[in-house]
Amino acid sequence: MIDFLTSNLWLLWIIISIVCLILELSSGDFFILCFAIGAAASSIFAGCGLSLTWQIIIFAVVSALSLFLLRPALLRKLHQPHRERLSNAEAMVGQTGRVSEDIEANGYGRVAIDGDDWKARSADGIPISRDTRVQVLKVDSIILTVKPID
Repeated sequence: MIDFLTSNLWLLWIIISIVCLILELSSGDFFILCFAIGAAASSIFAGCGLSLTWQIIIFAVVSALSLFLLRPALLRKLHQPHRERLSNAEAMVGQTGRVSEDIEANGYGRVAIDGDDWKARSADGIPISRDTRVQVLKVDSIILTVKPID
């Protein structure tokens, strides 16, 4: 087996490249991808018959170039800074819905938003009648603070 790999070093470099690509799938920060690119470049030169010393030098140089040139460009392109993605209850702020159960003065009622029914209270403490359109101002745990929309 070792004789086969030493006579076919290009195959070993391909295997290293594939393993690096699989490992990159778990991290997603394009760090290991640079080594996969270096191993792929070494496999090309190994297929041309370059010695192992030159293959290792090519692997190191191409990996380093990828780390310093390609990785920052990929990070800028694919991990662009944008507003924070809101999820779950945080995404409720600003949503509109309809009162499904009267909201009592300084008390609670229910609001339907996107097919879900939430416990809600009025922002001003005033009663809000059923079927009134409201906007979510704040989320406290599972209770929405809403105001009527005119």
